[in-house]
Amino acid sequence: MKYIIILGDGMADEPLQQLGGKTPLQVADTPYIDQLARMGSTGMLDTIPPGMHPGSEIANLAVMGYNVPAVFEGRGVLEAASMRVELDEGDLALRCNLICVEQNVIKNHSAGHISSEEAAELIAFLNKALGNDIIRFYPGVSYRNLLVIKGGRKEINCTPPHDVMGTPYKQVMVSAESTDSEKTARLINYLIMRSFLLLKDHPVNLKRIAQGKDPATCIWPWSPGNKPNMPTFREMWGIEKSAVISAVDLIQGIGVLAGMDVIMVEGATGLYDTNYEGKARAALDALKDHDLVYLHIEASDEAGHEGDFELKVRTIEYLDKRIVKPIMEETSLMNEPVALAVLPDHPTPCSIRTHTNDPVPFVIFKPGKSPDQVTVYDEFAPRKGAYGLLKGPEFMEMFLNDK
Repeated sequence: MKYIIILGDGMADEPLQQLGGKTPLQVADTPYIDQLARMGSTGMLDTIPPGMHPGSEIANLAVMGYNVPAVFEGRGVLEAASMRVELDEGDLALRCNLICVEQNVIKNHSAGHISSEEAAELIAFLNKALGNDIIRFYPGVSYRNLLVIKGGRKEINCTPPHDVMGTPYKQVMVSAESTDSEKTARLINYLIMRSFLLLKDHPVNLKRIAQGKDPATCIWPWSPGNKPNMPTFREMWGIEKSAVISAVDLIQGIGVLAGMDVIMVEGATGLYDTNYEGKARAALDALKDHDLVYLHIEASDEAGHEGDFELKVRTIEYLDKRIVKPIMEETSLMNEPVALAVLPDHPTPCSIRTHTNDPVPFVIFKPGKSPDQVTVYDEFAPRKGAYGLLKGPEFMEMFLNDK
């Protein structure tokens, strides 16, 4: 049997007054995911270990079956892996967002979803102005970039910017957790403040302002960590060849460290305008010479961060009709049976515009296996599903168990 996991990032939500007390998943027209629910079995999955932040990096590692507390070293190291940036022992890697601050308040975590080309120009500029033998900036995808500090200490409190939109930035700057890490905290805060001055009149930002777009007012480093030690997906699960498809660099980084093939798709943006058809096609083509494909779709999460419930409904419908439908149709005709799973990694409720650690619904369909009694897919019906409530690696155990 072969396997496809379709991960709708942040797809789960909470009931919204604007939607008549229903969630975007309940309101969205999803005939194909609902069909999978009728054909397969469902349950709920707790993806966030106790005491850990409900980030996509944590949740996706859990979905892939990792013992997250044992292997997690921060989001920065995952993105370093996706960029093929080799970390030395003692290097501190941090995700380095370009963000928009307006009237001393964090307006958004993405500098208005700045383009990768604009971001690369700004990051190169900052690296020339601030980089040295200790400090190095690397361009990534859109607002998601990388900062590496040689000899930096990871015992620091860094706040994810998407968690504190609307907060005065000075209230959530970096603080040290120990005396040994005070120097690192001071250095990062210095880089933040210097970036304000350096980026203020940069031509990229002046052009964005003239176009009515949010500028990249400063950098915002967070999620620090050192070089990780992760077993490969093959070592953990015995899957000979696996692949990951995502527009998000941290998911690609997980794939690199997991020993999976990272498949890039032209036009994959991580937003609602991503190349859905191209990603579905890439997943189906990958099945020809891979045993498992992990297909990650970011759009619903970004809609949740924007608090745009109408867009979130639309992204869920896009996933249903432009991803799930063609994959269901083509895998049903393949000579070798293909197991399908659909789930989010965590909720991203539109009402609070950030992640929560609530369990998420999932559906698993395996050809020839008897279904449970659940007939629709949303945040509530799978609570009565045959799998019950699973935790972390149990999802992958169940998905790969052909009994």
